[in-house]
Amino acid sequence: MAPAIPTDRDLRLDLFRGLALWFIYLDHIPSNIVAWVTIRNYGFSDATEIFIFVSGFTAAFVYGKAMSDYGFVVSSARILKRAWQIYVAHIFLFVIYMGQIAYVARGFQNPLYAEEMNILEFLQQPDVTLVQALLLKFKPVNMDVLPLYIVLMACFPPVLWLLLRNATLTLALSVLLYALTWEFNWNLPAYPSGSWYFNPFAWQLLFVFGAWCALGGAERLKWLLRSRITLAVAIAYLLAAFFVTLTWYIPRLAPLVPHWVAEHIYPIDKTNLDVLRFAHFLAVAAVTVYFIPRDWPYLRSPWLKPAILCGQHSLEIFCLGVFLAFAAHFAKVEVSPGIPMQVLVSVLGIFIMVAVAWVLSWYKGATARKVAVRPVDRGAKPSLGGEA
Repeated sequence: MAPAIPTDRDLRLDLFRGLALWFIYLDHIPSNIVAWVTIRNYGFSDATEIFIFVSGFTAAFVYGKAMSDYGFVVSSARILKRAWQIYVAHIFLFVIYMGQIAYVARGFQNPLYAEEMNILEFLQQPDVTLVQALLLKFKPVNMDVLPLYIVLMACFPPVLWLLLRNATLTLALSVLLYALTWEFNWNLPAYPSGSWYFNPFAWQLLFVFGAWCALGGAERLKWLLRSRITLAVAIAYLLAAFFVTLTWYIPRLAPLVPHWVAEHIYPIDKTNLDVLRFAHFLAVAAVTVYFIPRDWPYLRSPWLKPAILCGQHSLEIFCLGVFLAFAAHFAKVEVSPGIPMQVLVSVLGIFIMVAVAWVLSWYKGATARKVAVRPVDRGAKPSLGGEA
């Protein structure tokens, strides 16, 4: 039997994707004291896991009903259209980002900007590097997430088709691919050397798991997520992970981690989505779902509205955050590296992100109202839904 596809949007997804975008922005600013508010410093996972999981959940939510109603070909075209939109946004971001860094590096006679942002190859061989960027092989610093998202969306049509027919089998195949990736060290090549920082063969597990949850998996796990035993295990794991991360910042605590434990857990690999990172995300999700149900009244609070708005316009806000992170880094280097400047650029950046998200939401609402008052054309076909 086909899984039940939810019909109303879960505001928790928008809220936590918006928070993830803020955290990614703060983490992208080097030596930023405000980044201590992000989850990266208190466990094995970070905002990237949240972003990819929510993206998979949202993709299944948006396109699952379209595939059920209109078939594989039409819904696949919609998904590939979205993948193309993300690709265009990535290339646009790449060109402007390169111009931003090159202009600042030349204008302020500081070649370290080009070196820190990993664009020296572009400045030396712009023709070759541009082609490699179009192939998603060349990625400057802070531009690794969108290529991963593009690949995951481009490969999503057959995954969604199988999810709608046998969700358990699809998730099992995803786990198998993840295991084989670790066994045979599969990855995609990068330019000028190495491989992708976010390995799509590994990170697909989180994306598919999000889609699986959207198509009935979360309901099947409801009894487990409401269990106090699950909550206790999740909290215990989070506390253990927090203690381990403390040893990274307080070296004198390192001997408290047994040698045999350290041998088994290190390195905690982000590129291949280490199982400890995945487990940490699951623990965070379990605790979050336990204390913040779908009908949590504060989701309608004006205090959470800014993060929700950013989450609802994730592609635009992510791209903006990349620009703002480099601008913040530039301000710290050229004006002042002190704590007041770190706080200022952090708060100002998030304020700009929220302002842009509000404008986008206002424009989308105004456009929708204008369309709603038009006379319905004869023979007009129903919409296939929004975008992920």
